[in-house]
Amino acid sequence: MPSLFDPITLGAIEAPNRIIMAPLTRARATRNAVPTPIMADYYAQRASAGLIISEATGISRIGLGWPYAPGLWNEEQVEGWRPVTAAVHAKGGRIVAQLWHMGRLVHPSVGEGQPVSSSAITAPGHAHTYDGNQPYAMPRALDISEIPALLADYGRAARNAIAAGFDGVQIHAANGYLIDQFLRDGANHRSDAYGGSIENRVRLLGEVTRAVADAVGVERTGVRISPNGESQGVTDSDPHPLFAAVGTLLSDIGIAFLEAREPGPDSNFGKPSHPPVAPIIRKAFGGPFILNSDYDAGKAQAVLDSGVADAISFGRPFIANPDLPARFREGLPLATPDNTTFYTQGAEGYVDYPAVA
Repeated sequence: MPSLFDPITLGAIEAPNRIIMAPLTRARATRNAVPTPIMADYYAQRASAGLIISEATGISRIGLGWPYAPGLWNEEQVEGWRPVTAAVHAKGGRIVAQLWHMGRLVHPSVGEGQPVSSSAITAPGHAHTYDGNQPYAMPRALDISEIPALLADYGRAARNAIAAGFDGVQIHAANGYLIDQFLRDGANHRSDAYGGSIENRVRLLGEVTRAVADAVGVERTGVRISPNGESQGVTDSDPHPLFAAVGTLLSDIGIAFLEAREPGPDSNFGKPSHPPVAPIIRKAFGGPFILNSDYDAGKAQAVLDSGVADAISFGRPFIANPDLPARFREGLPLATPDNTTFYTQGAEGYVDYPAVA
């Protein structure tokens, strides 16, 4: 069986190890969603990952609702990303852009107009905005007539990512955001061709994936899903057949890799609501399969040994350990990230975690 330190081919990307940097929102862009120079330092510090998956990056103004998050819908944003990707490549790294539409989780004070979702169901809890936490707004159900424009937004963002120097893209279809709101029946109460049956609920994911693959190549297109447990109010009553269908769909399209975030029963960031779904997805999906959530080096290697996954993505460990692969290889202790600086705008807690000398 492969080790964490063995290379892996992810479509067009040759990754030198199987320690993937998971997407991590860090809120260091401008209010206009333009990347800033400090982001180049941050990502370059972590270039020893087999592959960096960027923080979630908005495909449109209406789809981006997180303060100081970056976008990829205009030329100024493309220009802002170019130094970031160049810095990663200069350190020998590889980086893909995660494409993001937040759906009903966009607050009108951050996004543009009333948010959209699969159905007119307000998310629970509060939105993080420039003016503090505010209750989520009631979304409107996305009309079928609007889907071609949505697909065009994804295609444009994907092309912009390649123009900005990214090695590929990952479609964010997880964590209770727009595509997840269509996939799972807890949020999707539609009665048209995008709701009801599993075949209908996976339709938007398939259309988005094909639009992105048509724009940049299937070999540069990945997808992220969260098949198990509640994510920002989004759940599913029977995820095993749903995500088996997702795996089959994406396997047939031929994407470069599929990443699944599935927390374990002891996770501090969500709990599973059903028995593990990853083994079901593994059987259905024929390409490289990456698992995420709550792994350390030992647990990660055990999953590779089991054959359930081909690589493991690590999120929070990469925040405080920019040289995470080296620390894993040498068995060195890991630093603990300071969660009070996760979403602040400065260097503290962002680029000041030292690597092991």
